[in-house]
Amino acid sequence: MEPHLKFVGVLLSALALVHAIFPKYFDWKKELSSLSLINRQMMYGHTFFIALAVMLMGVLCLLYPIELIETEFGNQIVLGMAIFWTARLLVQFFGYSPKLWRGKTFETTIHILMATAGTYVCSVFFLVYLGLEF
Repeated sequence: MEPHLKFVGVLLSALALVHAIFPKYFDWKKELSSLSLINRQMMYGHTFFIALAVMLMGVLCLLYPIELIETEFGNQIVLGMAIFWTARLLVQFFGYSPKLWRGKTFETTIHILMATAGTYVCSVFFLVYLGLEF
């Protein structure tokens, strides 16, 4: 499972870095202009902290896979990450409207990639927690 955790680390690190393009890609300058200053800053601030948390999860998987697999403390951390990413995966299917991606080639591709990656990440974390192998 060590190689799988390291690959999850790469995926999460990449996802964290992608957050840097969100303001420009989603045209937040225009889209958020009607919001109050506090709401605008919360969007930027929370995006930064989500990216930071995702990056730290990725780094943890990259640098400490053995500890995550073999120690009780690591096992509890993995369970927490499994719950977090499962909740995130469920939001992708039940929290976001399919209108955001259905019928749009690029958005559908991203949706499928994120769903596939999310399923893989959740599976790795739960398998590590349960002490099982692929």
